[in-house]
Amino acid sequence: AKVLDASTLSFGTRVRWFAICFVAGIVCSILGTALLWLPKGIKPFAVFYTLGNLAALASTCFLMGPLKQLKAMFEPKRLVATIVMLLFMVLTLCAVFWWNKRGLAMLFCILQSLAMTWYSLSYIPFARDAVIKCFTSCL
Repeated sequence: AKVLDASTLSFGTRVRWFAICFVAGIVCSILGTALLWLPKGIKPFAVFYTLGNLAALASTCFLMGPLKQLKAMFEPKRLVATIVMLLFMVLTLCAVFWWNKRGLAMLFCILQSLAMTWYSLSYIPFARDAVIKCFTSCL
């Protein structure tokens, strides 16, 4: 149980590893974006971009603990967002490695980013409602 519960780590250690994972996620995403402009750079882009999102997602495990994080991810208010986010991560990798569809991979990366944003907004009280209200008032 101690291995699965990050609360056995000191607060400073948890914050440090959160920051390391979060920065690693940002670096992977930026590196992936830079690799996109190389010839045949779509595969490294998709891999690094997806790894970046996974690292950013994993970073919160250090703050909350892995079990608490998983429980929070699959709460009813986040269930659809979590499934969609993970689905687009898998589809992004499928598009570049199995289907060899560059445009589809780009579309899935964009949708992955939007799904990750929608998922993240679920942790901020009333943030989703504010975004929906903003978009409906703009339309």
